[in-house]
Amino acid sequence: MCRLAAITSKDYISPMEPILALETMKEGHDGSGLGLTLKNLGGAFEKLKKYPVLSGICSNAGKKTLDDFMKKQGFKLKYEWKPKIKPIKGINARDHYFARAYDYPAQYKNRTMEEKEALLMNTRLAVRKIGEPNESIFAFSFYPDVITIKEVGDPLETAEFFGLDRDGLKAKIVLAQGRQNTNYAIYLYACHPFFIQGYCSMTNGENTAFVPIREFLMGRGFPGYMGYNSDSEVFTHILHYTTRQLGFPITYYKDVITPLKTSEMQGRQDKEALGLMKQSLRPLCIDGPNMVIGFTPDGTCFMVQDAKKLRPGVVGGVKGKYALMSEECGVDSAIPKRDRAKDIFPMKYDMVIISPDAQEVKVWNQLQG
Repeated sequence: MCRLAAITSKDYISPMEPILALETMKEGHDGSGLGLTLKNLGGAFEKLKKYPVLSGICSNAGKKTLDDFMKKQGFKLKYEWKPKIKPIKGINARDHYFARAYDYPAQYKNRTMEEKEALLMNTRLAVRKIGEPNESIFAFSFYPDVITIKEVGDPLETAEFFGLDRDGLKAKIVLAQGRQNTNYAIYLYACHPFFIQGYCSMTNGENTAFVPIREFLMGRGFPGYMGYNSDSEVFTHILHYTTRQLGFPITYYKDVITPLKTSEMQGRQDKEALGLMKQSLRPLCIDGPNMVIGFTPDGTCFMVQDAKKLRPGVVGGVKGKYALMSEECGVDSAIPKRDRAKDIFPMKYDMVIISPDAQEVKVWNQLQG
C-alpha cells in the first residue's frame, strides 16, 4: 500500500508538513518515491499567480530542446525555481529540476481561460512526447499557480535532497504521496499525484477496473486522457471528465465511481438522473480497493472511498487548516492541536469535502444526497 498526506490551509505552509506526516506513516509505504503537487503558491510565486508554471525534469540536452521549443511556441520565461540540491546517497540526481513561470504567447493573452487551458495542456503533452523516448524531459504539469515535483527515493530523504526543508517554497494546498509501485516499474510518470487542467488526485489502492475505465476515457477523443503509466491516473481523469467536461457537481464524482444500487437510489430526489448516469457511465465504475484524495480548480479538497472500504483514510483539523491522511498519526503530525473527537473516517457512502481556504468541512452521504 501507499500512504497519502494532504493539507489544505488558509495560510501558506511548507511542503515539509505533509512530508513529515508521511514519515509518521512510514510502515505503510516502501519509500520508493515522493510525489508532490502544490496549489495556491506562496513565496516567490505569490506574485506570479496569473502565469502558468511548467514543472518537470530535464537533461542538459533536454534543457536546450525545451528552451527552443517554448521560445518557438511564443512562451516567455518570467521566473524559474530550481531546488537547492543536497546530495543524498541512493538518489541519483538528474541534470535539471525546475518550475518555470511563463508569460502566455501574445496571441493568447486575451483568450478565454478555456482556450488557455487547452494551450497549456497541449503544450505539456507536446513536451512530454518530445522528451519521453529518451527521458530527456519530464513534464508533470503546466498550469497557473500549481507546481508538481517527483523523484525516486525515500520521501523524507527526497525532500532533503530537494532542499525543501531550507527552501522558501510554500503553498496553501499540498498533496504528497509516498509511493509503493506494486503493479508497474518505477517510473516518474507513474508517480502520484496526477494533474490535468486544474484537477488533481492521488490514490492508495489497486484499481482492478483499470482497463475498461482507460478504454472509455481514451474513447472520449480528449487528448489529455493518455499516458496511464499507473492504474490510478484514471481517477484524476474521471474527476476532470465528470465535473469539467460534463459539468456535474463534485458530489456526482462519487456517484460515478461508486454508483448506488437501484434500491439505494430511491432515497435520492435525483434518482432518475442517477439511473441515467449509472447506465451511461457504467464503464467508469471502480472496483477498488481505493481511497482517493484530490482537489478541484477552485481549491475544494476531498476524500472518497470505494465501496469495499479496504484502505484507511481520515480527515481532521481546525477551521483554516485540515489534513487528509491515510492514517490518524499523519493528522497528529500535521495538526496536533485539534479536537480528535471530530476526526472523520469516511465510510463507503461518504465523501468528505473541504471548502477553499479550509473554511468548512462537510460529509456528503451518497444515500441521502
